[in-house]
Amino acid sequence: MSNVLRTAIVDPNDQTRDSLKAMLLGMDIVWLDAECSRYEFFADVVEQSKPDAAVISLDGGADRALMLMEKLRTSSPDCVLIAVSKSTDGQLILKTIRAGAKEFLPLPCDVEELHVALERILQSKYGSGADGRARGCRMIAVAGATGGVGCTSIAVNIGCNLAMRPENSVALVDLDLALGDADVFLDSIPDYSLVDVTENVARLDFHLLRKSLTKHSSGLYLLPRPVQLQDLELITPESLRKVCGLLRASFSHIVVDISKSFSQVDLTALELSNEIVLIVQLDLPCLRNMVRLLMSLQQIESIRDKVKVVVNRVGLESGQISLKKAKETIGREVFFQIPNDYRTMVEMRNNGQPLIEQAPKAAITLAVQQLTDLLAGAEVITTEAGEKPALDKTSSSNWMNFWPGKGGAKAKTK
Repeated sequence: MSNVLRTAIVDPNDQTRDSLKAMLLGMDIVWLDAECSRYEFFADVVEQSKPDAAVISLDGGADRALMLMEKLRTSSPDCVLIAVSKSTDGQLILKTIRAGAKEFLPLPCDVEELHVALERILQSKYGSGADGRARGCRMIAVAGATGGVGCTSIAVNIGCNLAMRPENSVALVDLDLALGDADVFLDSIPDYSLVDVTENVARLDFHLLRKSLTKHSSGLYLLPRPVQLQDLELITPESLRKVCGLLRASFSHIVVDISKSFSQVDLTALELSNEIVLIVQLDLPCLRNMVRLLMSLQQIESIRDKVKVVVNRVGLESGQISLKKAKETIGREVFFQIPNDYRTMVEMRNNGQPLIEQAPKAAITLAVQQLTDLLAGAEVITTEAGEKPALDKTSSSNWMNFWPGKGGAKAKTK
């Protein structure tokens, strides 16, 4: 399943080619697979990269461009042809359509007009979602309010649950760059890491990308953290954006295991995500950290409305604060609760099997499956008032109950 339009360009004119390239790179429904300056080489480029669409400028020689289009119509019938030209002569447009073009756009291209044309092609090739827009990749970030709350185990199981559905293709990115262990949970020994993909992202096509990832028996593809600590600085916000762009073009879902450092790289992943799952436990240190995180994330417009609080290990009696008290304090509804089953989770990790294989009938397995369904369907649990859960700005004083020196009351366990 493809989620963006893989596109190639041919234009002998450097200026117009660069302008088209810049427009395409700015569209989230496009992955620019290849560019070429010679008509005679472009058929081979299309044969090798197999793009969904080809943008062909007629202004470097209309006759040669039309011959190229006729050749592509036969040799690469799945590639949709888009012709562009400064000329709007009726006879030229007619010849272009007869040569196989599905769209004709005048140069210089209007960004909105180009976007609409590409989205129309994307919908015709891959269908559309419920809102009528072309289906895109769904990116889910899983973060923990502190270490040891089950962030990686939940991210791995969400990824495996999604990957076992035949209509999905799923990648798991381990962003705990220093100490990530998603490969342990999947009992895999990766050949390549996030650093390898980052350094070669400009040269990778979709086939090479999948070969660079480690495939689990569930169908989940893993992109693990770097092997050497010295390589951590090679992962930057900009490089992560490029890697995620390539992953979006190849997979229906991306699950990201966020580190506990909440670095700029982590925040970039949160900004790129459609959903952010914040895993917490009902103990005082964890809730204090959650308050701090919510206060910070609330300040970032591209992040604050995506956060969903998920309580893990519900029923663990030792040191737990009541759910009611926790909700009153943070001013936010809990999106989902996962029951405590530490033994099953440890067995899952030690055996390198997801819950659906390790304990398919366990309550925790069913809970994580339900969480996966909610995230995949972009459904939102509503409050009693029927409103979408969100931060209650009037309850900031309640947040401070968990913040030293800021509030008068302290949380009490029940």
